[in-house]
Amino acid sequence: MPSHDVALALDRSGPFRALAEAALADRPLDPDAARRLLASDDARLPEALWAAFAPRSRHFGRRVKLCLLNNARSGLCPEDCGYCSQSAVSTADIPRYRLKPVAELVAGARAAAARGARRYCMVVSARGPSDGDVEHFVRAARAIRAELPDLELCVSPGITSEAQARRLRAGGIDFLNHNLNTSRRHYPAICTTHAFEDRVATVAAGRRAGLRLCSGVIVGMGETDDDLIDVARTLAALEVDSLPVNFLHPIDGTPLGDRRPPDPGRCLRALVLFRLAVPRAEIRAAGGRERALGDLHGLALWAANSIFVDGYLTTAGQAHDAARRTIRALGFDVEGAPALDGQPSANVM
Repeated sequence: MPSHDVALALDRSGPFRALAEAALADRPLDPDAARRLLASDDARLPEALWAAFAPRSRHFGRRVKLCLLNNARSGLCPEDCGYCSQSAVSTADIPRYRLKPVAELVAGARAAAARGARRYCMVVSARGPSDGDVEHFVRAARAIRAELPDLELCVSPGITSEAQARRLRAGGIDFLNHNLNTSRRHYPAICTTHAFEDRVATVAAGRRAGLRLCSGVIVGMGETDDDLIDVARTLAALEVDSLPVNFLHPIDGTPLGDRRPPDPGRCLRALVLFRLAVPRAEIRAAGGRERALGDLHGLALWAANSIFVDGYLTTAGQAHDAARRTIRALGFDVEGAPALDGQPSANVM
């Protein structure tokens, strides 16, 4: 019932209706309206979430895609990203190991599919991949494709050249992940060993290579509202296909380990912002959602049509069976599973 849901959402979106209508018409995000959204108080959250639900419903119905990460190489990164437990400047107590064997990556794909995941993302801690790393992922992708042809495959190898991206595409990879993380203005405050432009260049190289693009943000690293709006507009201009919205999970031993996590209202308004800015993209409620949103984490589904299950790179997350229960309890459908009838959210917001 997408058309009914869109009409219902518009009727309930209050002062944010114009933003919802612009997103439905694929008009660019209005920065002034976006500032008013981010500055609004928690009493307006239901209306903001309904505004996001209008384009979410138009493009994705009530479906929720489950995705699963595999930390394919851990703790060996030379970069100094302040949020990351795997960076060169981190003293966090995490596992550290070299690239997992192909057989182990294939086994991870089997486990992902068995848990109902539609996308499997293999991530490495690195500045960027060597050609040997690329060939390793090609071998893994071909083995996974032979066994699980319907499982979407994503790799997150770091700063990647167009030639490497083309090789990954030819080898069977669907998505290239490389998050922008924050705005161009704020980027030097979180990383000094590479530039914002390096990240944009990797995303552009993936597009030229024919890969689908997965690129998103981390909310809560000291950015301003204008920083969030700026990176949202950048991601819209890059026409990303998939947009993970992470929420800072402060980790002891990292430069940002002493920061307070962003509050739930700000996190939800950020999700709304990215849905309205890039309405046709898959919006994923990603790392840190369980901690940052707490008991409100289910409300992320009014903006997001995708979530990670069974943890992140070095932090725990919601188990897949608990995620399924949350999704169904709120009137949404797990993508790939039998759909359930019923109105979403009427008795929640």
